Amino acid sequence: MLAGGNAGAGPVPSCVKKLTLLSGIALLLCGCRLDMHVQPKYLPYNPSNFFDDGRSERPVVPGTVARGQLRLDELLYTGKENGVVADKFPFPITRADLERGRQRYNIYCTPCHDYTGSGRGIIVQRGFPPPPSFHTGELRQAPAGHFFEVITNGYGSMYSYAARVEPEDRWRIAAYIRALQLSQNAGLQDVPESERGKLTEQSAGKAPGQPQ
Repeated sequence: MLAGGNAGAGPVPSCVKKLTLLSGIALLLCGCRLDMHVQPKYLPYNPSNFFDDGRSERPVVPGTVARGQLRLDELLYTGKENGVVADKFPFPITRADLERGRQRYNIYCTPCHDYTGSGRGIIVQRGFPPPPSFHTGELRQAPAGHFFEVITNGYGSMYSYAARVEPEDRWRIAAYIRALQLSQNAGLQDVPESERGKLTEQSAGKAPGQPQ
């Protein structure tokens, strides 16, 4: 009489277990999307044998304008009006703008021009060719757009700061340069009437508020 059911069946061979496991893994892999997750691409700054210059990064096509950067305001972006260097600012200069201009000036300009604009900055003291003082008659008469243009394009030994300073901040620096020029060349007529008395008393050798 035969035994019922699985009587007499031996243990499952190890090769069958392995085959079952491999089949399960294959099914899982088939369910994964690899088309966009694993793709041939260049990582930043990887070299390339495909392009003649050996770079994977491609230069911007000439004339390309990034979204939101269509620069239609000639004065704001070039310092000129109708191709002529302008002697005005593209937006009203407030105290906050001057403070911002002073901050940017102290960061980028003082190494050469020093804090007063006389052209005796720290690297000049160490042998670098000195820039002209902002307080010469020529630069005091220069239009505001001149300073914007020099910051943008560079001049002589000075390289361009266009990649470091935004256009609006270049104008703020130009405005602060104007403030520096005024500070070194101001007359009594430039002082508010409410403050002139103090200067008069100080020039006479008396402390402000001291009776005559």
